[in-house]
Amino acid sequence: MRIARSLALVIFTLATTFSFAQKNDLGAWYMYFGNNKINKKWNWHNEIQYRNYDAIGDLEQLLIRTGIGYDLSENNNNVLLGYGFVLSQPYVNGEKKENIEHRIFQQFITKQQLGRFNLQHRYRLEERFLEDDFRMRFRYFLGLNIPINNKEMLPKTFYASVYNEVFLHFNGPVFDRNRVYGALGYVISKNLRIEAGYMNQLQENKNRGQIQIGFYNNIPFNRK
Repeated sequence: MRIARSLALVIFTLATTFSFAQKNDLGAWYMYFGNNKINKKWNWHNEIQYRNYDAIGDLEQLLIRTGIGYDLSENNNNVLLGYGFVLSQPYVNGEKKENIEHRIFQQFITKQQLGRFNLQHRYRLEERFLEDDFRMRFRYFLGLNIPINNKEMLPKTFYASVYNEVFLHFNGPVFDRNRVYGALGYVISKNLRIEAGYMNQLQENKNRGQIQIGFYNNIPFNRK
């Protein structure tokens, strides 16, 4: 636990330093992800992301997502129906505006383990209800976790994490954005881990970097 706290403190300090030095060029995302088993088949997804233009205080987006999932096979091949609330505060001609979006989404996640490599594929369809518009979007996520000081993702294990995610529109230009991510993580316990890294997002032919700190909670409701 002490190692995990130290890791988070170091990354947070770096993120703060870089963000103030490069205001509006390097953002910071603070994220909580919960995936909690209700029973052997059903799970509850819960998620909060606090996204900033800088280290903290200049809000870019607040995203809250939740959903109910069902495993088609034991601890794998999960289908989920969810809802997301998104509060965005973009700058328009130097002035901040506020937009609210409601999302309904369906997703399928399948996992594979190849030796030390832990792969995850996520296919997500989003119905996006904006204030004056309706849009649909498809997302494909490929993630990889590789334990470093152990062969498996056991407690007290450091691991490397990378992912790529592509976003495609159903209306308008097909390509929306692409995200590439790399991080260092630490497994605190069987159901808790922390992760910190860097994500680059390509959107409208522009690249923007984000420091990311994420906390993952998989504590089941049913401890049996």
